[in-house]
Amino acid sequence: VGLGCQRYAHIFRRSRGVFITRNERGMIADILKQWPNRDVRVIVVTDGERILGLGDLGANGMGIPVGKLSLYTACAGIAPQRCLPVMFDVGTNNEELLDDPLYIGINRKRLPREEYDALFEEFVTAAREVFPGVLIQFEDFAGHNAFRLLAKYRERICAFNDDIQGTAAVALAGLLAGLRVTGGLLTEQTVLFMGAGEAASGIADLFALAAQREGLTQEAARERCWLFDSHGLVVKKRHDLAAHKLPYAHEHAPCADFLQAVKALRPTAIIGVAAVGGTFTPEVLREMAVINPAPIVFALSNPTSRSECTAEQAYAHTRGRGLFACGSPFPPVVLNGRTYVPRQCNNSYIFPGVGLGILASQATRVTDEMFLAAAAALASLVTHSDLDQGSLYPPLARIREVSAQIATAVAGVAYVQGFATQPRPADLAAYVRTQMYDPSYRAYVTA
Repeated sequence: VGLGCQRYAHIFRRSRGVFITRNERGMIADILKQWPNRDVRVIVVTDGERILGLGDLGANGMGIPVGKLSLYTACAGIAPQRCLPVMFDVGTNNEELLDDPLYIGINRKRLPREEYDALFEEFVTAAREVFPGVLIQFEDFAGHNAFRLLAKYRERICAFNDDIQGTAAVALAGLLAGLRVTGGLLTEQTVLFMGAGEAASGIADLFALAAQREGLTQEAARERCWLFDSHGLVVKKRHDLAAHKLPYAHEHAPCADFLQAVKALRPTAIIGVAAVGGTFTPEVLREMAVINPAPIVFALSNPTSRSECTAEQAYAHTRGRGLFACGSPFPPVVLNGRTYVPRQCNNSYIFPGVGLGILASQATRVTDEMFLAAAAALASLVTHSDLDQGSLYPPLARIREVSAQIATAVAGVAYVQGFATQPRPADLAAYVRTQMYDPSYRAYVTA
């Protein structure tokens, strides 16, 4: 996917969505009205500034909304005509793209914040006018816009940020599945993040909310989470912290080395989301195995070159005791006669089912409680045989079943919280399944 986005302009064949640029001010509603399918229920929008771990790819990032919506159809049965990919093309600061004569986007630097916000507000307003009740998923926005846009719109419209909230839910599900092996409680875990951006903050926020639901105060729950960024451990003494890091800036001596942070904090889980390859060194992994009988190691960065460690390294340096999940795919690992099957901690387990639940209930908001329910539902679908082979997630072959159960859980929360506008059916699970598009071909025989 990352390579496809990097080469998007060079392999472009036909438009597969709507490109909204800075040149369309005042005309966005008219542009959306030209889309041939009027029953659009899900929009995935990006501005291409932070594509995967690859940075600013500008309009080439259209590959992400196209791909995400393909997963909505494949994983959760949302009909493709109800899906609309949108590229919010406000320029790029990538000099290589600006110098490329084949670059497909607006060949200018990115808009300043005031103009950006005005254009985005026009897009949101137009999308809701043209496609009433539409769910808008924010995807691959850089941190400085991602947190701000989510905070601005989450209480106003039916929207969520997959990099913050979807990632959080799938990671929390993996932690919950891992606790079935370790036997510990969520409130007893200490999680150290390699990275302090959207993914780390999102996971920490949802973990803290789940820990609060199990009895901790908000302060105590947040104290179970530690962030480590490019300047070292996030602690209160630092004066360079963005707002989203402040809830996890705790009293501690400064620490510029991740291994030393592991030794000092003695985490039960380390989660890599910094897109810096190889940061879970053999020494880090061995130390985690010294501290924990079954250390939880999530190397979630992608593409593969950015992964914090490989599956083979994770299992080998923890002597097969590590509970591993990855952001990039890795093959099974054979160690001491045992075969380990690592599975991806991939948002495709979560966001399609969340979207289906929103559509089935016709919810007007997407809430944190919905993501808690999605995480719990996903964790419950991990079987004993999955855990026996080291898998903390169900096989993707079961993804439509997974999405249906997540959708049922999410829709249930929508009804409880009062955000559902569709009358509640007698059998919610059965109703959710009737809303799933079936792409199978069937042969009809006439007499």
